[in-house]
Amino acid sequence: MVKKTSIGGWAYIWGGYEEEPIPLEEVVKKLKELDFDGIEMAAFPPHIEPKTVQKAREVKSMLDNFGLEVSGLAAPFPSPATSEEKDYLDAVKENVDICKALESPKLRVDSVDPPTAVPGGMDYESFFSKVAEVWNKSAEICKDASLELVWEFEPGFILNKPSEIAEMAYKVDHDSFSILFDSCHAHMCAVIGARQMGEKEILPGGVVQFAHMLTGKIGHIHLIDSDNTLHDDETSTHAPLGTGVLDFSRIIPAIKEAGYDDDWWPIDLCFWPKALEVTESNKKYLDKLIRKYGD
Repeated sequence: MVKKTSIGGWAYIWGGYEEEPIPLEEVVKKLKELDFDGIEMAAFPPHIEPKTVQKAREVKSMLDNFGLEVSGLAAPFPSPATSEEKDYLDAVKENVDICKALESPKLRVDSVDPPTAVPGGMDYESFFSKVAEVWNKSAEICKDASLELVWEFEPGFILNKPSEIAEMAYKVDHDSFSILFDSCHAHMCAVIGARQMGEKEILPGGVVQFAHMLTGKIGHIHLIDSDNTLHDDETSTHAPLGTGVLDFSRIIPAIKEAGYDDDWWPIDLCFWPKALEVTESNKKYLDKLIRKYGD
């Protein structure tokens, strides 16, 4: 299967671009010049504003003109733990409609709440069960639309220990729900144990062991490096590919051994100060990885 390349569009509206986000058309032109196959869309201003189906259709038309596809959609959600279930599922339905307009195969969610305490005054078991139940129902909505719901874990949000992440994948127990395995977040969670509540959970086998723990449960990936630090003491610093400590010669085979066989291999430069300036070098690095490991 030929692998397809994309990059998260949020890298050009956050981080170093918060004051002056790069217009989507400018981003898309650059991605086309660099021979990307697609973009991972951010349903955030200004790239999709207002967030309506009509606007998404306009974006899709522009992408079609440049010959680019959509590998997935990241969108805002309320807390799956503390929001009313109806409100959360309504947000899922709204974003599913955006996905359909963009022809995105996947919808990304996260656990929203910070990893400082169990939210809403709940005990841990009740909290865990509620999140799993909400995501199960969300996955059913996605299934009806022929979409996959993918959960991106990270140090900045609650449920960031490898065992919790694996347990949640099985607790949700839905064939349209899977894990978004970001190589940088995986390192910070499994090797550094960043922002984990209570006793840290470090895996002796690091990211490779973590991927194997999620065998059959990885539905999407983000490839990016790590420098062992957090961005603003909150979430993983997404260092450009090839500039950090990650050993992709071990990580990518492990992800494949865990069953990830999708054709999309996206880059994630979230919060990198000058993402556009390093997009070309990251694309070249990704191309090398695909040539070596993408069969």
